[in-house]
Amino acid sequence: MKPEDTKKASAGFTDSQLFKKLRHGVGKAIGDFGLIEKGDRIAVAVSGGKDSYTLLLVLEELRRRAPVQFELVAVNIDSGYPGYRTDVIEAFFRTHNFTYKMVPSEHYAIIQEKRRPGSSYCSICSRLKRGELYEAAQTLGCNKLALGHHQDDFIETLLLNQFFVGSLKSMAASMLADNGIITVIRPLVYLAEDDIIAFSRQAELPVVCCCCPVCGTADMQRKRMKRLLTDLQADIPHIKNSMLKALSNVHPRHLLDLSLRRDTAGA
Repeated sequence: MKPEDTKKASAGFTDSQLFKKLRHGVGKAIGDFGLIEKGDRIAVAVSGGKDSYTLLLVLEELRRRAPVQFELVAVNIDSGYPGYRTDVIEAFFRTHNFTYKMVPSEHYAIIQEKRRPGSSYCSICSRLKRGELYEAAQTLGCNKLALGHHQDDFIETLLLNQFFVGSLKSMAASMLADNGIITVIRPLVYLAEDDIIAFSRQAELPVVCCCCPVCGTADMQRKRMKRLLTDLQADIPHIKNSMLKALSNVHPRHLLDLSLRRDTAGA
């Protein structure tokens, strides 16, 4: 896609019923988890994928309608992978008049030098990019960082931790980052990936590939979770909603965490 093609991308999308559905889901998440407050300046991580574009567009529409004032700054981290089309992403920002920051990095060279043979490519890339996002958010005077993890990401992470790590955890809709300064928020928590895919096509979003060497082949375990959920959904249509609800309906007394038992005994 040429940068100039972004001028027609997402035109007129705000009137569609699908976009209104997405906007309602994000609005509900903001209300349920207190994700946005008056005076917030929010860095929105935009990679050029369907999820981050959708996040930015929905948050901007809500910002325009919100009874409280807050600001958005789109942030793109260029990890240095050959062929990554930052020009397309920047053209999208300009077309929609977003305040934005393009951040170049040497992540690709660092990964090539530091990654141990056989270790996860995505893991080290994610850590480097997250650190860069925290730094960019602070530099831009932002107190929050919005990430584009959706409903399916929450559920798949829950299963991955149970099946392969032996822990009962997923993601948080809002949490203080490791640097103790930036609050990470995930406003797409209630949105189904299928709806985001449909919106991306409807709005003709200028999606670009990250161009990393393992794009399309990495994270095979997550793909297994997707297939598992698809199979289960054929017999249990509401399974994803039920699993997401379970993350906010926890009964510690009925779990086997010994630390919880000690805490109760000492109370």
